[in-house]
Amino acid sequence: MRVGLTYDLRSEYLQEGFSAEDTAEFDRPDTIDAIEDALQSLGYDVDRIGRGKSLVSRLANGDRWDFVFNICEGLHGISREAQVPAMLDLYEIPYTFADPLVMSVCLHKQQTKTLVAAAGVATPRSCVVRQLSDLVGLRLAYPVFAKPLAQGTSKGVSPESHVNSLKELSGICQQLLEKFNEPVLIEEYLPGREFTVGILGTGDKSRVLGTLEIVMRPGADSHVYSYRNKEDCESLVEYRLVRAEQDQQVSAAETLALLAWRSLEARDAGRIDVRCDASGQPQFIEANPLAGLHPTHSDLPMLATALGITYQALIDEIVQSVLTRVKHRICSSDQVTDCVHNA
Repeated sequence: MRVGLTYDLRSEYLQEGFSAEDTAEFDRPDTIDAIEDALQSLGYDVDRIGRGKSLVSRLANGDRWDFVFNICEGLHGISREAQVPAMLDLYEIPYTFADPLVMSVCLHKQQTKTLVAAAGVATPRSCVVRQLSDLVGLRLAYPVFAKPLAQGTSKGVSPESHVNSLKELSGICQQLLEKFNEPVLIEEYLPGREFTVGILGTGDKSRVLGTLEIVMRPGADSHVYSYRNKEDCESLVEYRLVRAEQDQQVSAAETLALLAWRSLEARDAGRIDVRCDASGQPQFIEANPLAGLHPTHSDLPMLATALGITYQALIDEIVQSVLTRVKHRICSSDQVTDCVHNA
């Protein structure tokens, strides 16, 4: 089975003059190598495609694949993560992870919160600031937390994001509006424990893989899982495996995360970020339908490793989820079993 591999390689964009922060969400060469090696070890014929514009050229030249393993983040716009899935939908080529609608919604943090709240998922009160005048009459309780509306990898998140007054809030909002040229999301700050919950599967077949607690080490930025903390996570952050059967807050976080995942209709694998309020009740923070897959640096593979699941097995779980939900598009009816289980 021929599998295309789409990705944004960080080093290529750096060579083109983009900054380290511009490219923070993009992948390192060893991530692409690891995914390719895992797919090949599972018996797939892997064809590296690269970024979205490369996919456009390949499609125009008539290239096709049985499915595409897509980890493209995109560069421009709130719907940037939806660009490659939309092109693959146009050509009716199956692919890993969420569809264009879900990718767009989940990058727009306020839209995500609105949808999960409608499904009964707890999430902190919030508002969107498009201009400083939007702060007039703010009805949120301090402290609050300010971050860009549609960035990943904690871009734009710093100790200054934790705000205790209107004056501080006005200052950080002005900085973020100018730097990222997009609205700012303001949320009531949650002072409790922070978790990232790994999810595998799609719809009613989705399940919790496990949970990591995010614990800041000495020297890390306090109060916040900041861009600095995330970039230097090996030295500044402890990712502590916690278990629902031993911890009521973890159990509640996992229940909330699975409900959020299913209500958003995310697919195959990803993460839900959760933080607890002052009373210890978990609340939804963000959804990650396109989670990082570096074997040792990204949260989802680190969680799998902590649970004794190999990187190859994690990639296989993702692929089997894809093949199960699109088997009618890949296999004839008398080949479904072999296609899904022995591809």
